[in-house]
Amino acid sequence: MAVPSIKLDTAETLIAAYPTPTGAKWADATRKNALARLREMGAPNKRDEYWKYTDPSALTAVPAATAALFENDERPMFDAIDRLRVVFVDGVYDPAQSDDLSGENVVIETLSDAFSKDIHWAKDLFGALETDGQNPVQRPLATLNTAVADQGLVIHATGKVNRPIAIRYVHSSQSSDAMVHHVIKVEEGADITFLESGPGAARFNSVVEVDIADNGGFHHVRTQGRDHERKTVTHMFARLGRESTFKSFTMTVNGVLTRNDTVIELTGDDAHATVGGASAGDGKGFHHDDTVFITHDAVNCESRQVFKKVLRNGATGVFQGKILVKADAQKTDGYQISQGLMLDDDSNFLAKPELEIYADDVACSHGSTVGAIDDDTLFYLTSRGIPRSQAQDMLVLAFLGEAIEEIEDEALAADILDRMDAWMKRRQG
Repeated sequence: MAVPSIKLDTAETLIAAYPTPTGAKWADATRKNALARLREMGAPNKRDEYWKYTDPSALTAVPAATAALFENDERPMFDAIDRLRVVFVDGVYDPAQSDDLSGENVVIETLSDAFSKDIHWAKDLFGALETDGQNPVQRPLATLNTAVADQGLVIHATGKVNRPIAIRYVHSSQSSDAMVHHVIKVEEGADITFLESGPGAARFNSVVEVDIADNGGFHHVRTQGRDHERKTVTHMFARLGRESTFKSFTMTVNGVLTRNDTVIELTGDDAHATVGGASAGDGKGFHHDDTVFITHDAVNCESRQVFKKVLRNGATGVFQGKILVKADAQKTDGYQISQGLMLDDDSNFLAKPELEIYADDVACSHGSTVGAIDDDTLFYLTSRGIPRSQAQDMLVLAFLGEAIEEIEDEALAADILDRMDAWMKRRQG
């Protein structure tokens, strides 16, 4: 089928808008391949199947729209835990605000440093998972990122990494248009926690590629900044080996547009993947889209998708989740749930859960619900003297808490619950 000319023209406009970095031959070859793929597939369009609920025009416009800076006096996320701090300002690594990039059982470099070396382990991983993740659903904005991003981290975990790697994205320019690309390799038996927080830029495009070897563990927690006008698209590509673990959770409040894509392939037997999210939106300007594609390609693997969205005053939430079970992936256990809590009649929750199963010995389920706060429960709380607004917030927190429970680290989960509680209190004020 011919690609519509508007998609191809938009892709060419995007390519012309960003300079293509240069580096080692292997990096240049990967970028050249990405540019060729982008020219072939074109930019995303609202007519595309997986963009019909979310208009990508704000993510493909040239130049990007500006976004007012958000004044925030809160302490940085994850500030209370011992961590290795890495700061990016408008998508550019800031060594002055960052810790020394060294740690036990881990080697961390900037992406640009890795690109300058003719021999580097990232040669076999950079762009590889992103390329694999284009089939069967194309993700052109991730391909654009591979083609032009020169900022990010290259992380090699060789054992258990005790200190989390915590990236803080700072938005300091109203016209910033940033792309960041991280490459993470988790060796056999290694384990790492990767934290992300902050809005990133006025428009922010990020890619994280994670390769987890046998018995490896990768734990990811992300909070997306509260800037009201920011526009964000993120991509997480993960490949899991035998008996490995992948866990990712994202909390989102505010923002004009947020699209989080997660693509996971379980290639080793007895692997486990969990993807979760909690989002709260207030106002017609809020649009939040979680799109997940999990492929089971090994025996006795388990996957979980748990997403909760609280929406009011015309906010929109989207969930698109798919579980693909290949023919040899027997004894698969796939679970998927998405729920929207509507605090008024003006908001929208759009869900598209999918199962595609070619094996016969599986246990897969999906569900999606949307509803309002239970009047009987609300009445019970208010009859005990709790103000109505406070009672409503208690029920909202309980609703979101089911998704936050997916976070393995109790301290991180408690911090996120506290932040969500504070957000609701500010909304009351």
